[in-house]
Amino acid sequence: MAKGTLGIIGFGNMGSAIVGGLIQSKVYMPSDIHVYDLDSTKIAKAKKGGHFVHTSITELGGSSDIIIIAVKPGDVQKALSGLDGCSGIDLIISIAAGISTAAIESGAGDVPVIRVMPNTPCMVGAGATVISRGKNAGDKHVKKAKTIMEATGLAVELPEKHMDAVTGLSGSGPAYVALMIEAMADGGVKMGLPRETALILAAQTVYGTAIMILEKNIHPSAMKEMVTSPGGTTIEGIAALEAGAFRSTVMEAVEAAALRSKELGS
Repeated sequence: MAKGTLGIIGFGNMGSAIVGGLIQSKVYMPSDIHVYDLDSTKIAKAKKGGHFVHTSITELGGSSDIIIIAVKPGDVQKALSGLDGCSGIDLIISIAAGISTAAIESGAGDVPVIRVMPNTPCMVGAGATVISRGKNAGDKHVKKAKTIMEATGLAVELPEKHMDAVTGLSGSGPAYVALMIEAMADGGVKMGLPRETALILAAQTVYGTAIMILEKNIHPSAMKEMVTSPGGTTIEGIAALEAGAFRSTVMEAVEAAALRSKELGS
């Protein structure tokens, strides 16, 4: 159980997912989490969850040891302005895409800043999050941020220079995987499978493969070899993927998203 209180500015999909993970993992008690959001529906959801809700960012800042900024990038400076003058804040964690630690620090004073890039599977406890520390953040601050984000899945630390690549890979990655699952299901339908069954089989196949790679530490190439027999069905499918430049197209997708992230952040 974490000590102190956690304030979260923005209780949308990602903000509420982080809170849900923290409660389920018993990192925080519901009453130790303070919430601010302009949306009355989201505030009602926070109240229902047993969280302490505030009518202003300044009020929340004065009651929280750690602040998570979970708003859209364009609203970050407004959030920081609301925190100006609040004493007792030990750490600010931002999940706003494209906003550097330096930009956040410019409005945070001497408060240590951690920038994180989560992805949407955080909503089901299977997220992939990268943590980058600002100039005033030390190991203890990274440890706190990791404890919070690990409640929603995997969390690793990398230098901030890698954040654009992370955005292109794990940040945007769920969309690539969803597209592949949809395409696999379409292929099953083309060959006569019922739509619902094809979709379940495709999604479960991706899920099971990922579990084997992560939990059994099986390299993707070894995983491929386990399924591919000489002259069999799988090698025919792989040949079709290679003819369509599947691997290079996926690589180009990651690169394109990463470059766009860099462009947006400049």
